[in-house]
Amino acid sequence: MKIVQINATCGIGSTGKICVGISKLLSKNIIENNILCSKNNGYELGIVCSNKNDIKIQSVKSKVLGNYGFNSKRETKKMISELERIKPDIVHLHNIHGHDCNLEMLFNYFKEKKTKLVWTFHDCWAFTGYCTYFDFPKCDKWKTGCFDCVKKREASFFFDNSKKLFEKKKKLFSGLDLTIITPSNWLAEQVKQSFLKKYDVKVINNGIDLDVFKPLESDFHNKHGVSNKKIVLGVAFDWGVRKGLDVFLELSKRLDPKKYQIVLVGTNDNIDKQLPSNIISIHRTANQTELAEIYSAADVFANPTREENYPTVNMESLACGTPVLTFRTGGSPEIFDHTCGSVVACDDVDAMESEIIRICETEPFTKSACVQRAAMFDKETRFAEYLELYKSILS
Repeated sequence: MKIVQINATCGIGSTGKICVGISKLLSKNIIENNILCSKNNGYELGIVCSNKNDIKIQSVKSKVLGNYGFNSKRETKKMISELERIKPDIVHLHNIHGHDCNLEMLFNYFKEKKTKLVWTFHDCWAFTGYCTYFDFPKCDKWKTGCFDCVKKREASFFFDNSKKLFEKKKKLFSGLDLTIITPSNWLAEQVKQSFLKKYDVKVINNGIDLDVFKPLESDFHNKHGVSNKKIVLGVAFDWGVRKGLDVFLELSKRLDPKKYQIVLVGTNDNIDKQLPSNIISIHRTANQTELAEIYSAADVFANPTREENYPTVNMESLACGTPVLTFRTGGSPEIFDHTCGSVVACDDVDAMESEIIRICETEPFTKSACVQRAAMFDKETRFAEYLELYKSILS
């Protein structure tokens, strides 16, 4: 068996780490495999098919022409040449919308070669004209055909080609030997309402490293001078309205500053300009262990996200023994149950404030219950499901 994964990154970001995790499991089982990517953090089985300058150029082209996903011909030729050299039995696609892939060239190649495909959807991009998510603007045009895109400014400076790109994707993604994987039941249901509904859709939850994310001793309270306060934690790496930054700003006005301390991880200088002085801002952590220590120090992990698939941060928090509070959005509520977390209606800041106070004051969720729930996210168990899937496809 030979497996090739294709992703924008290798070992970088959540999808890049998932690819490496699957790759290491395959290698452990003496299965030949590689990862084709544009950015690699040094992983020996990663093959770079693009470079930073190429990606920047293709990004500008996409923004000018409004043809996101249909540039990057040179990069795709390199990708195809590697596929020809390796001759994999299965190609496993992940995120292929990082300005480094020409869909028309790649999928015509797959059809010509009758390639067996597995495609893990980490968002909704495959069945929309442009966008990765559509919950926030409450758009359902993707069910029948995109047009007059409400997110067109994100895709192009000048043109709205959402209808054209939707139709091109619909045509290219038909007639494939394809199994679709989604990390959440929510996304599986979206796929079943899209033009891809004829394909098999299987749910394989994402996993995390439970040797890293676990309850740890932490001096966070003393280090930041908040020894007598309850910590309300938020973690994201693209803070904005979509991730609920405005909700934390509002909570900072409401929660008693003598009792509660909001901490946001993954911020930057621009975000800092929007934050009041009573929010602790942490741009980045030195490593995942430091992040696990921050999770462990928190009393509640708040995730007021408005568009989400299956957020890794929820899993990481539970694994460190900290309960999760989230908006009812996408697959976010699927990660926990009544023993270790709570869900409120999307955009209901009053309910989120009340739940934060209830969780911190009455402590209805124990660390042990959170950790017990997190056991289902062991990456070795989750990635093993892909190995069984590969075997079933080839048999």
